[in-house]
Amino acid sequence: MPNLLLIGPTNNGKSMLIEKFRRAHIVEPAPQAETETLPVVTMQMPSDPSVSRFYALLLTTLGVPLSGRRRVVDLEGLALRVLRAVGMKVLVIDELHNMLAGHSSVRREFLNLIRFLGNELRVRIVGVGTREAYLAVRSDDQLENRFEPITLPLWQEGPELLALLASYAASFPLRQRSTLDQPALAAYILARTEGSIGEITMFLTRAAIAAIDSGEEALTRKTLLLAEYASPSERRSTFERELR
Repeated sequence: MPNLLLIGPTNNGKSMLIEKFRRAHIVEPAPQAETETLPVVTMQMPSDPSVSRFYALLLTTLGVPLSGRRRVVDLEGLALRVLRAVGMKVLVIDELHNMLAGHSSVRREFLNLIRFLGNELRVRIVGVGTREAYLAVRSDDQLENRFEPITLPLWQEGPELLALLASYAASFPLRQRSTLDQPALAAYILARTEGSIGEITMFLTRAAIAAIDSGEEALTRKTLLLAEYASPSERRSTFERELR
């Protein structure tokens, strides 16, 4: 089955996108239905990867109670039965790069597992992660041919960024009108946040707090300067200095 690999830097909205995709495909249960229909199932790759933990986490995500220790073959059989019963069409695995935390034999097990699930269930799999997730999938020729990589880049200067900032300005409950969609101000925000949407959100939220505390009641260059915010590079530099 054709699959998708969504790749992007951390804190840039990947998890939010897949959650929005999941909510958009929720199926209301029919009256008297014994089984819930879940066309889209989302889960995270375990931080300490093993096949048994993967299946246990998948079953927990599906709301299946587990008690005691179970063999991998039992967990696998149960997971396959439940996934067929709920009518899953798309399996989304977030933090796919976590598979690299294991030894090479563990990574090979997971690559085989992903291929097995796609073949056995005839479903599409969406892997989500950083550049390392792409490198992991690329190490398997069969998987690389099945996964179409799509990158989620950092934000750059342009009309899309101005539109994003305008939507932020309209969303904050401040008394005065904020005008963030000015090219010079947008360039400053982009430079401070280094382009990720998570950092942009954090920066503007703290600027909005500064706007209220200072009485400005608007997002301006002044309140952006007053915001208690450090960029990712500044935070890394501070942490590295403290380690010396």
